[in-house]
Amino acid sequence: MYKTVSFWKVMKNFMVIQLARYTPFLGMKNWLYRVFLRMKVGKQSAFALMVMPDVMFPEKITIGTNSIIGYNTTMLAHEYLIKEYRIGDVIIGNEVLIGANSTILPGVTIGDKAVVSAGTLVHKDVPAGSFVGGNPMKIIYTKEEMEERESTFSNREGEST
Repeated sequence: MYKTVSFWKVMKNFMVIQLARYTPFLGMKNWLYRVFLRMKVGKQSAFALMVMPDVMFPEKITIGTNSIIGYNTTMLAHEYLIKEYRIGDVIIGNEVLIGANSTILPGVTIGDKAVVSAGTLVHKDVPAGSFVGGNPMKIIYTKEEMEERESTFSNREGEST
């Protein structure tokens, strides 16, 4: 195993993450992540039950304002391979929704207002405003297609009232 992080750092991070995974208080989770793990977490962002940030490099994770991270999502900032390892920043933009049981790999940026479907393996960057899903991840709707869907939906909604 590579000697990249001290045992004591991993132990502290593990205990903080386990406490945060089970606490129902969103403000307390964000505080634990910011203060003890040095994650950058925007205001009004919410982590569901059982979210698992990277235990070795949580400081490489950035979450924007008003984003939601779904149940049991894993955010990895490192990846050990057989003959090498990778470390990369995970950047999640503002007003992003990440569905339950998703996995975000190191070095990925998820753009503002993007939606990640439940169970998605996010292995590459997600364009702002798009809707993605699957394993491996694919773009389901682009930002333009999402805007068109929203305007069609709001027009139908206006007709029924």
